[in-house]
Amino acid sequence: MNTSEEKKKANHRRLTIRNIIKRAIFITIGAVIMAYGLEAVLIPNNIIDGGVTGLSMILSHVTTINLSLFLVILNLPFFFLGYKQIGKTFAISMLYGIVALSVATSFMHHVKPAVENELLAVVFGGVILGIGVGLTIRNGGVLDGTETLAILVEKRLPFSVGEIIMFVNVIIFAIAAFVFSLENALFSMITYYVAFKTIDIVVKGLDDMKSVYIISDNTTEIADAITERLGRGVTYLHGEGSYSGEDKRVILCVFTRLEETKLKDIIRELDPQAFTIATDVSSVHGGRFKKKDIH
Repeated sequence: MNTSEEKKKANHRRLTIRNIIKRAIFITIGAVIMAYGLEAVLIPNNIIDGGVTGLSMILSHVTTINLSLFLVILNLPFFFLGYKQIGKTFAISMLYGIVALSVATSFMHHVKPAVENELLAVVFGGVILGIGVGLTIRNGGVLDGTETLAILVEKRLPFSVGEIIMFVNVIIFAIAAFVFSLENALFSMITYYVAFKTIDIVVKGLDDMKSVYIISDNTTEIADAITERLGRGVTYLHGEGSYSGEDKRVILCVFTRLEETKLKDIIRELDPQAFTIATDVSSVHGGRFKKKDIH
């Protein structure tokens, strides 16, 4: 075994039995929640989801074949692509999620419709789907192969993952307009949007994180105020002005959206001329990020 192979093997850590069981449980729960949203809310109202699931719903409606079969058949190619291009763990989690969703939809096929009003179906169907998919994604699973396709195609085309998924869904919703009606297709698009936003909340959490860079002549005062009044730690970065050539201390701080207004007030109070850059943060791990008590 050569050195590179030894390093690759050393860096690879297998999931513990506890982590595997935890992942399987949450993916199962996510699949069951999504299945209920499909069978009890969307399908009775002729509203579809996006991606492979939406296409499966259209084919099931046209052919009267059980939705569960199409979910497995249409997602299988993406399982093999994911296994080859992304990794074994991802592919197995994806396959398990799809099979769990297929089994759940099969058991819920004759469940009594929970909502018979299309507007309510759009809102609650989207939320239920978003919770199910978000819970699955948060635990390393996938319930729809569209994302896998987008990730792989992105490497070969000058489009982002989001743009590719949007293009695929436009085609699927256009087909839905012919199969059902234009009105149902429009309802489906709104449902997908609601689900997308709900997924974002479930995956990232309600305390969505942001980071800010602050360039000021009063960095010490601002940093102390952030620590004392906001309870957040700060990090000093060293910068240099391109025009003046002066050394500058740059404050880096990570905070929640709920704290954004108070942070702006602190900066405005201590240095109205401070230059700030705020960006969204997808996740924060480790370090000393835990919020301190404010006295």
